Formats: sequence, structure tokens, C-alpha cells
Amino acid sequence: MEKIKPYKFSLNYPDKPLLDLVKKTDKKILAVWALDCVQKFLPDFEKAYSNDVRPRNALIALQDWIETGVFKMAIIRKASLDSHASAREIGEDNYIRSIARAAGQAVATAHTPLHSLGAANYLLQSVYRNSELESAKLNVEAERRWQYNHLTDLLKLR
Repeated sequence: MEKIKPYKFSLNYPDKPLLDLVKKTDKKILAVWALDCVQKFLPDFEKAYSNDVRPRNALIALQDWIETGVFKMAIIRKASLDSHASAREIGEDNYIRSIARAAGQAVATAHTPLHSLGAANYLLQSVYRNSELESAKLNVEAERRWQYNHLTDLLKLR
């Protein structure tokens, strides 16, 4: 089976229901959501780049903020930029690189809530890049459905 070419998702991904839900959701819930979304994919990154802890450290920084509520811009910014640097060092666009980008966006949710959607979209990109041509669209739709349902579930728990 032939892999499909890289595709770039943006915040304009055609999913108004999710965007509307994100816009009216508390930042801490969005942070938990972004963390959960990225943690599903992080094992793939760590398998490919076992010596690179920057994406994991980004998620640890986000978890610390969720638990303590203590916001230190220098810590959040460094964790985000380090995870994005990890992605750049991978070089070619591929599904693993998108996971590192997603971790960088997830931690930035502590600063700006819409970064959670950036994390989710990078994960859609990862799914797309790791799919065969004939299943790419269905795989992306399944992941987005999981993302939406998971955020809805988190809102029910509050």
C-alpha cells in the first residue's frame, strides 16, 4: 500500500461543532483534553525517538499546570518551543513529527485555550500521514470523532 503525501491541517479544518465547543470550554478542561489527546500518540514518538524527552517534558509541564494552577510563562514557553524544536530536528514531514508539534501546542494551552485545538489538529495530521491512501479520510474522521466525544465526556465530569 502506498502512503499518502503530507497534508497540512489548519484551525479551519471543517469542524464547526468542535470549534464551537472549544470556544465555550474552560481552559483547564481544554488542557486536560489536549493532554489526553497527545498521550494517545506519544508512545509512537517515544518508540521512534527514545532519547528525545522534549515532547514528554511538554506534557509534564502541562500536567503540572493543570494540577497546581501555577502559571509560569517561561516554563510553558520553553516546553512548547523545545517540543517544536524536536519536531524541526526530525526534518521531513511525517506522522512522528506531527506528534511532537501536537505536544508543543498542548502545553501552550496553559497560555491560550485555542492551542488545544492546534494540538488536536496536529494529531489529525499525524493520523493522515500514517494512513494508507484509501483509509486516510476515514481514519482522520474517526480520530476527530474521538476527540469531540472525549471533550464532551470531560465536560460531563465537571
